[in-house]
Amino acid sequence: QVQLEESGGGLVQAGGSLTLSCTVSGRDFNNYAAGWLRQPPGKEREFVAAITSSGGTTYYTNSVEGRFTISRDNAHNKVYLQMNSLKPEDTAVYFCAADPRIVTAAPDYWGQGTQVTVSS
Repeated sequence: QVQLEESGGGLVQAGGSLTLSCTVSGRDFNNYAAGWLRQPPGKEREFVAAITSSGGTTYYTNSVEGRFTISRDNAHNKVYLQMNSLKPEDTAVYFCAADPRIVTAAPDYWGQGTQVTVSS
């Protein structure tokens, strides 16, 4: 059983930065892959970034490569998403996710989401 809660969303101007945080409860968190998904207005949920259980490997969708950085702090059950050079097309509800194997667009666990709005 894993529970996730996101925070850090808000309104930001294009070119600005935000850092999203996720607090994870669950005894097996250190053995789970973690990641971030997002759902733009009127669109389906999509994969954004993932990180392996140890934090040794990361993966990003092409549209955020070079701008976003995912990290985790297993000692404190935290997952982060640092977002730089934000664009209006990054506007979405962002979800923290966890999965015992790999995080995709359909992970085993995800939170309630936090809204990120990027204005032009």
